[in-house]
Amino acid sequence: MTGLSRARVARRIAAGAAYGGGGIGLAGAATVGLLMAEAQLARRRVGNGTTPHVPNADGLYGAAYTVPGEPALRLTMLGDSTAAGQGVHRAGQTPGALLASGVAAIAEHPVGLSTVAVPGACSDDLDRQVTRALADPSRVPDVCVIMIGANDVTHRMPPTRSVRHLSSAVRRLRTAGAEVVVGTCPDLGTLQPVQQPLRWLARRASRQLAAAQTIGAVEQGGRTVSLGDLLGPEFAANPRELFGPDSYHPSAEGYATAAMAILPTVCAALGLWPAEEERPDAARREGFLPVARAAAEAAAEAGTEVTAAMPAGSRGPWALLKRRRRRRVAEAEPEPSAQPS
Repeated sequence: MTGLSRARVARRIAAGAAYGGGGIGLAGAATVGLLMAEAQLARRRVGNGTTPHVPNADGLYGAAYTVPGEPALRLTMLGDSTAAGQGVHRAGQTPGALLASGVAAIAEHPVGLSTVAVPGACSDDLDRQVTRALADPSRVPDVCVIMIGANDVTHRMPPTRSVRHLSSAVRRLRTAGAEVVVGTCPDLGTLQPVQQPLRWLARRASRQLAAAQTIGAVEQGGRTVSLGDLLGPEFAANPRELFGPDSYHPSAEGYATAAMAILPTVCAALGLWPAEEERPDAARREGFLPVARAAAEAAAEAGTEVTAAMPAGSRGPWALLKRRRRRRVAEAEPEPSAQPS
């Protein structure tokens, strides 16, 4: 599928989500039955990530930067098992801990992490998670990271419905005053037990959903980071290193790879990134595009950020597409003296 074709499909899905449509298939109605039948077999083979242990990483990071009277920044993780960190054994290996410690180091300010993500969640659980995240109006998160989408594909949720739930979650969080960064649907075509033709169909469905998620999130004031290709060539080339023991969830190295891709966008949303990094770099093929075109390009390249940039014109809303350099994130456990954020 070409970039323009992917952009058209993504725009149709996003439009269906906005106006209540629900008949647009992930990869075409003729192939969905095969995709889902084989997905059920693949899920049984990998256990669908049934490892019960999910480390509790919530707490205060960067406590050494605490200044009396200055509150910590608040970071909240929403989404599915990848946001919660299922598949690793130490709190410091979860994406929330990696992001909180990275932001604390860059901001030189403590960061309180809270996690409302639930393993196995689909996008229709986001409404409940957002309600939890906003339960205390005096403690609205400064930034929320949402990682969601894989279960939507394998559980046959129509993409229009999936994007509708995500868009609503982003809108509620932004209205409350939180910045929002969405890690879009990963590439399910890289799971080791998945064979052809499911591998091709899963990759196509994942990228279609990721592009549509980007449109929905950006149009509600959020930023997105493509995770698809992070679970593509890198994961396929290093399955023992980048996948966890269940062959479904990322390992500690896999989560670190994803966190390195998301961290720059989280910092940019908080105003922590250097001003020169915010200007588009033509040498890295960055620039302003119609949001559907930017979404399609981002879905095909991991670590690509899309954020709203200009008022809508004759070609619809515009967005800034950036390919941010990845920065290493030091792994860190919550400090022994950490207090709930």
